[in-house]
Amino acid sequence: MSESYDLLNQQQAMLAESTRRHFFEKCGIGLGSIALSSLLAADHSAQAATQPGQKTHHQPRAKAVIYLFMAGGPTQLDLLVDKPILKKHHGELPPKDYLDSKRFAFLKGTEKLLASSHTFKKYGECGQELSDLLPHFGKIADEVCWIHSMNTDVFNHGPAKLLANTGSPQPGRPGMGAWLTYGLGSESNDLPGFVVLQSGPRGPRGGSSLWSSGFLPTSYQGVPFRNGPEPVLNLNSPQGTTRASERGFVDAVSNMNRLRRDVVGDPEISTRIAAYEMAYRMQASAPDLMEISNETKQTLDAYGAIPGKPSYANNCLLARRMIERGTRFVQLYHTNWDHHGGPTENLEKHLPEISKQIDQSTAALILDLKQRGLLEDTIVIWGGEFGRTPMGEIRATSGRDHHIDAYSMWVAGGGFKAGHIHGTSDDLGLTVTENPVHVHDLNATILHQLGINHKQLTFRFQGRDYRLTDVHGELVKEIIT
Repeated sequence: MSESYDLLNQQQAMLAESTRRHFFEKCGIGLGSIALSSLLAADHSAQAATQPGQKTHHQPRAKAVIYLFMAGGPTQLDLLVDKPILKKHHGELPPKDYLDSKRFAFLKGTEKLLASSHTFKKYGECGQELSDLLPHFGKIADEVCWIHSMNTDVFNHGPAKLLANTGSPQPGRPGMGAWLTYGLGSESNDLPGFVVLQSGPRGPRGGSSLWSSGFLPTSYQGVPFRNGPEPVLNLNSPQGTTRASERGFVDAVSNMNRLRRDVVGDPEISTRIAAYEMAYRMQASAPDLMEISNETKQTLDAYGAIPGKPSYANNCLLARRMIERGTRFVQLYHTNWDHHGGPTENLEKHLPEISKQIDQSTAALILDLKQRGLLEDTIVIWGGEFGRTPMGEIRATSGRDHHIDAYSMWVAGGGFKAGHIHGTSDDLGLTVTENPVHVHDLNATILHQLGINHKQLTFRFQGRDYRLTDVHGELVKEIIT
């Protein structure tokens, strides 16, 4: 029996070694010095391409990511970019030459310029402009790299979200978190490497395709956590089951799965083994993780988090707790930023409401990470799938259409330049005029800061090598130190 058990260990370790081999051959790193893990660590290695401390393509500046995704497309012109000329020409038709080659989702060509009704002032030594909707953002003005020259390719929500998250407007590709856990693994033994948290009135358009593992093994897909006593569905043990009996069940099923895997050679069986093991560990770790009431009152107040009351603020605090516990990639989706105008999505009422929901807690997250020494090696990204137009839509109340040619995002930590303003758009905010940054460029730069050459982290599928940036993307050297 002991010899059979040892044989199972050896066979499992060989499979884990094979999973890692693809990544390290791309890196040009010898495999001889990479020690195999214990049985449990080997199971974990089936979902993690490398273990912490192993080399990547170059020296990393960061080891984790928190992506604050404002689903729907936040309006940069009412939040982050002041355009005095737009105010001067408010109510006029835009010059025709400004609209050359522009594509919009809903505009018909008769819409007029719409100036922001909010007041702006400059914050920090960098002089970043912020509207009165984001007063707390002013506290982090010099902690953030502000990018005002973002552009993307598609103007519909679902495809644009997919492009930002997976590198392609079509579903079926791995999300950024899946790529990172495939390439870097996770430092946590009892939490997933890629976790998804959601807040707002509904889920993001595109749904689970945004955090899919695509053609990668399914063990790399994002795991959605819910608020409440059962953060992951079907995680709790049946009533009356003890931890010892659960452990015995997981071991028995895993051994049977290994025997089957060795017969049929299906790598997804390794994913199933890893899933059982992770689920067993999470039964103990996940409820403790989600219990934010053990945070200090000062911390809860700083975030505006209320234990037991699901919110974006709670999710920001949970993101910090996950990063502390070794999770590689935490993605927060907060809806709804789709302010076209009308009774439910207008700039007068609903933009101030949603801005207030994220302002304090976003700033608190950055300051908390910095105070704990985590910001140095954690990248925090804030933004949406696109921005909004300088022209208003013709509706009963004010709103703006989707805009892909010039919008704003920001990045903090992980070697990105703090207090740096990068790029600009024209006087009306229609076109990038300086230092354009495409979505693929930003993703390439994020990977670079994590020690990954975006052209070398690939996976062969259906006869070609795929990557997060597809066949695009250039490193934006000006925004990193």
